[in-house]
Amino acid sequence: MQVVTEIEAMRAISREVHHRGESVALVPTMGAFHAGHLALMRRARELATVTVVSLFVNPLQFGPGEDWARYPRRLESDRAAAEAAGVDYLFVPSESAMYPHGEVVARVVVGRMAEVLCGRSRPTHFNGVATVVAKLFHIVEPDWAVFGQKDGQQVAIIRRMVEDLNFPVRIAVVPTVREPTGLALSSRNEYLTEAERRKAAALYQALSAGQARFAGGERHPQVLVEAVRAVLAEAGIQPEYVELVQAWDLGAAPDPLAPGAYLLAVAAWVGTARLIDNVILTVPEPSAS
Repeated sequence: MQVVTEIEAMRAISREVHHRGESVALVPTMGAFHAGHLALMRRARELATVTVVSLFVNPLQFGPGEDWARYPRRLESDRAAAEAAGVDYLFVPSESAMYPHGEVVARVVVGRMAEVLCGRSRPTHFNGVATVVAKLFHIVEPDWAVFGQKDGQQVAIIRRMVEDLNFPVRIAVVPTVREPTGLALSSRNEYLTEAERRKAAALYQALSAGQARFAGGERHPQVLVEAVRAVLAEAGIQPEYVELVQAWDLGAAPDPLAPGAYLLAVAAWVGTARLIDNVILTVPEPSAS
């Protein structure tokens, strides 16, 4: 595996790969790799000839008072993990390379999809995510980009950005990787004490309760949301939000649910860690009689 730090070097490598008639898959990350990241890397290797993993803790997606300064950074162990996973190139640009003028004047502004769910408490977050992902798409020029379903709102926004801005990139989404308790793997799980980690497992237990009501035929969004809230309350967790929205555009879910895919999503603070999780609920089209 080769570590690349310069933007022009990364661009030249990708163009040489394409010149050979081969393909590139990109996994954008902020590092602190865990089994969820490794699942994304394995999927990237299945999709393309060459796998590029970017590692950049992007300041644009952190708001004032958030955890940019303490976000886990461990380049050497990340490098070893990526190499063991069969990654071809680890792209590790500096902040000065990505944002050479310091102030970033030209940005991607997402609009209404960034104003719901996590966007209510993190109003600049998704503009920062979209801006850095757009930059990575321009630099790496991937055929595929691979993301995790845990970040369901991010997935929906990136898919829409690709469509709206005509990026020649296909998006692959990998199911959420979980601990045995059901807790979704996240770099921010490092902030949890053992007691908090046990408590945090209630997020997935709560989503599973909503999923079970849905599987039993419940189609009223508020009933499904309340099923999630009840389990969280029993665990002593006050959620930042529990919502059911349309998976493709994050719009309000109809009542009752119509055929289509929906995102049942939760965010909550457990100790000093802000955790998110979601499940997809799909209402099938009625069968022809």
